[in-house]
Amino acid sequence: MNINIITLFPEIFDSLKYGLLGQALDRGDIKISIFNLRDHQINKHGQVDDKPYGGGEGMVLMAEPLEDAIKKISKDNLGKVINLSPQGTLLSQQKAKELSILKNITILCGRYEGIDERLISQYVDEEISVGDYILSGGEFAALTLVDTLSRFIPGVIGNKKSVEQDSFSQGLLKGPVFTRPETFNSYDVPEVLMSGDHNRIKEWRDNQSLIRTFERRPELLRNIKLTKKQKKLLEELSSKAIL
Repeated sequence: MNINIITLFPEIFDSLKYGLLGQALDRGDIKISIFNLRDHQINKHGQVDDKPYGGGEGMVLMAEPLEDAIKKISKDNLGKVINLSPQGTLLSQQKAKELSILKNITILCGRYEGIDERLISQYVDEEISVGDYILSGGEFAALTLVDTLSRFIPGVIGNKKSVEQDSFSQGLLKGPVFTRPETFNSYDVPEVLMSGDHNRIKEWRDNQSLIRTFERRPELLRNIKLTKKQKKLLEELSSKAIL
């Protein structure tokens, strides 16, 4: 997969060189091309933004530099153009999976008060938000998007089952996990995990996943088709919560 990123701050993306994603870049499982918006300034002062028409605080990224940057990318490599914006569709595990199968995508990293709407209407295919909060710029949202979708690209994560068991992959949160030592500050690892009984362990983990989702993100359960056992467990949890 090829990912193009248009940004005012290319240095922020140096962090992609590390960890599993960095190894995937070295192997060529994924390619990331960074385009500096300052290379397309409209004058010798390096201007790429201006005051908004109609007044208001802050600056707006101009359409011309962004258009020039987009046109520097070949049509074969441009792919889907994504603007990271609070007005966009909320990023989800499913959305990341859908994007991961594309051959090319181009990400616009907004700054300040946003991007001239005329550029968005003419060039952007989709707007995506990484959450209902404000960031200093689209670069940090882009890092989140790239890391999330890259986990679905073959070769990036060596253990495919690890991706399948991530939180949200099955619509539920992941349950608690434990490692050595067996006892820590008088707290022991749950006995079932030490039993070696794989069926009991799977059942325990499935139940813990459901319990944690019920306790922390109950709204997620509205989108899950539950089994009879899961419905029974939820009924028990709900009755205890009422008591």
